[in-house]
Amino acid sequence: MTNKNTIDFSTILASSVHDMKNSVGVLLSSVESILEVQKPKTVEEAKHFSNLHYEASRINGELVQLLTLYRKDNNFLPVHIDEVFVCDVLEDQVARNQVLIDTSGIRVDIQCDENLVWYFDADLIGGVLHNIIINCLRYTKDRVLVSAHEDDGMLVLSVSDNGNGYPEDMLVAPSGRVEEAMVSEGATHLGLYFAEQIATLHKQKELSGYIKLANDGVLNGGEFKLYLP
Repeated sequence: MTNKNTIDFSTILASSVHDMKNSVGVLLSSVESILEVQKPKTVEEAKHFSNLHYEASRINGELVQLLTLYRKDNNFLPVHIDEVFVCDVLEDQVARNQVLIDTSGIRVDIQCDENLVWYFDADLIGGVLHNIIINCLRYTKDRVLVSAHEDDGMLVLSVSDNGNGYPEDMLVAPSGRVEEAMVSEGATHLGLYFAEQIATLHKQKELSGYIKLANDGVLNGGEFKLYLP
């Protein structure tokens, strides 16, 4: 007989993750406030602040991903498909990372027709792009390109860099075997799994969203692409 006062462990875990996310969010805001008041005086200081901001952003992003996947798995993840100006979403995600961009000294460009409109959940897709941009800022040499265009009835959202590209084990993930690649060489690949799950929530008739990775991007480095019907 089940005790009606028993709380499912996954619920406790989700609540704890939510609290941790809020705490990391406060830490991230504090770092950004410090950088607004006092700019790094040396290259070494800028590097330390950049690493701190990156790690805080990465942890916060992963906690958000875990909460979103928990809600999806328990069938209470709200998905709001609305008409969206695509360029606004790209600009918003770059702006969210402006402090990290400034302290890293990385050039970030946006390519998108300002009149391009599509239907998708801007918060969920924005979250995917945000996490990919953070990762690219970590591994690029000095350039990142965030772009969007329409291709054969699909919206293609891309994040490219001029780094060394994705490891081979990550390249297999978007081929429909994301879960098989989640634990490899100590890496969870949570970001890819999250992106794949959010992409598949976007459907139009027989078409469904998906992701692709490549190492021959427009900047001659890694390239992440998110396709939405």
